[in-house]
Amino acid sequence: MGCVFLPREAGAQSHPKAAAPPSQAAPIPAQIDRNGVLILIRSALIALDQGNKTGNYTVLRDLGAPGFQTNTAARLAEIFAAQRHDNIDLSGVAVLEPQLSLLPQIEPNGMLRMAGFFPSVPTQVNFELIFAPVSGQWRLFGISVNIGHSAPVAPDPPAVAPPNHPVVSPAKPSAAAKPAPAIKLAAPENKPADKEQPK
Repeated sequence: MGCVFLPREAGAQSHPKAAAPPSQAAPIPAQIDRNGVLILIRSALIALDQGNKTGNYTVLRDLGAPGFQTNTAARLAEIFAAQRHDNIDLSGVAVLEPQLSLLPQIEPNGMLRMAGFFPSVPTQVNFELIFAPVSGQWRLFGISVNIGHSAPVAPDPPAVAPPNHPVVSPAKPSAAAKPAPAIKLAAPENKPADKEQPK
């Protein structure tokens, strides 16, 4: 259950000079503080949540970089149709603390990338975000969001008889066919059992 969307990189750079030098092959840690990271994550996911709830993805599109805006609001509605159909609620990201599985890093193409999840019970929100530099700001370029289990999930148990129904053992098929004998309460030890009823 979820959606994956990573836009094409062609034409996504509004400032090619901001890209990393060609000689750099590995990503480098991004120089961005925790508050900045939280703002980027929450603003992107809240915009997606509002789009899912209203069916209008104009704000999500307008918050994006030029490469992201090549998608129309109608196209974004198609991409996130499954989340909308499943009534995925992402509003918890406004108050929960994200756990980052990939710390913010600058990719060789100059993009800022990060990934993580918002723990919740019984599901968690997993995300991956890519931002492009636009006029000195990080603007949304790619987003991947899906819902997963936050705790280990046990397999389904084997089929058993519902409660309050007898379980018949294959070794003794006739045992269940006989009615259970009535149980009489024993008389107290200091009082003889009433064997005869007065006439």
